[in-house]
Amino acid sequence: HALKHMKEGSSIINTTSVNAYKGNAKLLDYTSTKGAIVAFTRGLSLQLVSKGIRVNGVAPGPIWTPLIPASFKEEETAQFGGQVPMNRAGQPIEVAPSYVFLASNQCSSYFTGQVLHPNGN
Repeated sequence: HALKHMKEGSSIINTTSVNAYKGNAKLLDYTSTKGAIVAFTRGLSLQLVSKGIRVNGVAPGPIWTPLIPASFKEEETAQFGGQVPMNRAGQPIEVAPSYVFLASNQCSSYFTGQVLHPNGN
């Protein structure tokens, strides 16, 4: 339904997760749906490129959001993000530039079907 309102130069940005690429035994349903979003992004980009509409994605790694302390035990929350090379979770402001970049025709006009990975790796 949204496509009828989009014109050449428009951009669709999907959110997936690092788990789509590395897997997660404890979050199998979540990991599966995030993998499907990657495939959807790539397929939709091929479908819409002839209309001049770019489709990309962002796959954040461990990022501090209100969901983290609400979802994990205190000890797990304290260790959240420690498994990445930067040894910390990212902040939402560290992910936001990925979306701004992909939304900007001036910066990312040659990007479609791609996924950026702000994940501390």
